[in-house]
Amino acid sequence: MRTIRPSVRLLILVAVMALIGAACAGDDASDTTEPATDTTEPATDTTEAPTETTEAPTDTTEAASGEPIMIGLLSDLTGFTPWAVQARDGMLLAAEEINAAGGVDGQMIEIVEQDSENDADAGVAGFERLVEDGVVALGGIISSTVGAAVSPLAEELQMPTFLVKSGTEVALTADSRFMFRTCLPAAPMDAAPVLQYAQEQGLTNVGVIVADYAWGQAFAGAVETTFEGSGVDFGEIQVAPVPPDTDFTPFVRNMADAGAEMVIATGHPPGNSAILGLSADLIGDVPVTGAWVPPDLAVGQQVDVAVGRYADFACADYTSESYAALAERYFAFSENTFMSDDAVAGHGIVTMVAQAVGEVGDDPVAVAEYMHQNSFDLEGYAHPLSWTEWGELAEAQPIFFRITEGPAPAGLNEAGEWWLEVLTQSEPLEPYQP
Repeated sequence: MRTIRPSVRLLILVAVMALIGAACAGDDASDTTEPATDTTEPATDTTEAPTETTEAPTDTTEAASGEPIMIGLLSDLTGFTPWAVQARDGMLLAAEEINAAGGVDGQMIEIVEQDSENDADAGVAGFERLVEDGVVALGGIISSTVGAAVSPLAEELQMPTFLVKSGTEVALTADSRFMFRTCLPAAPMDAAPVLQYAQEQGLTNVGVIVADYAWGQAFAGAVETTFEGSGVDFGEIQVAPVPPDTDFTPFVRNMADAGAEMVIATGHPPGNSAILGLSADLIGDVPVTGAWVPPDLAVGQQVDVAVGRYADFACADYTSESYAALAERYFAFSENTFMSDDAVAGHGIVTMVAQAVGEVGDDPVAVAEYMHQNSFDLEGYAHPLSWTEWGELAEAQPIFFRITEGPAPAGLNEAGEWWLEVLTQSEPLEPYQP
């Protein structure tokens, strides 16, 4: 049995100083890379089922006998609820399946939850409580705010920590050894798949709109660097405020006047829904790229506008046999109406940690070393999971998909008849180096 490291006040001070340092360096750690759930009303009306269910659907992750292997869930069960519930249910499903097969050498897996609330202080407090509880690793982090806040603690406490949609580049440093991305790559990496698709389609003029906060600014910088010399003109990047009081009309009209053949809205997650609708009216039948949003949340009640136009990225391959098999089991377990890549990542986190514990034991340092030494082919994923020395995705190849009118394959979409078409898969992305 390993010794649980106690939480001390000094560690909180370390985290606070790290955040102050990041802010002084120009990174706003309080901003997030994901859509705020209260700013996308048109796209959230049909997602009540997943957002209302914040209690675990079953108690099947409790140890049947003996001492359990505890894995922490640190996610925004209030704040980014649809994303967090997906990640949580994926983790719980993996634990249930492993336990049903006898656990890890007879030890059952227990998922221990803390709500990070899309808040740095809550994230740090939840992280420390999970460490005190004796978790061997933790994952499910959605918010960039939380990812940046807990990163210093992960290194100080030597606790393997898995990000899902926390895309801020400041969550990883050159010295990171215990932080691991699992789905969304660092912000500077996310423009390359957009350029690849534009070039494949022969587009020469695109419009770019970003949010006026850290994620949007980081993505804008990535566009400027990645598109330079590519032959694809992006004109003047439109920098728009964050809703709810934002009128996107002038920004979309500017892109229309510039003759945009595609609207790149990946840098403005909170505005995806409004931008999608306005672009249909002001520009016409051009694709609109989203910001790694769960498809059911993105479509919402805008099916007619989304079909054939809304395109987005995922670390899961929604059209693969592997995803289909996992989704069927997921729907029998979860009350969600779609299995997003957040759930696929959650399932993968528990799968990898259980494999590591089975091979090297429950010491967190050994678990982290095992992660760095191996590559994982996980169910439902679009690419293998492996990492650079500092925890960035080393083999990221996100898929780029488009909403179609369907019908969806039987049993794979309880949110509607629409379905997904893979447009392309990214070439391997060059890992961002802090």
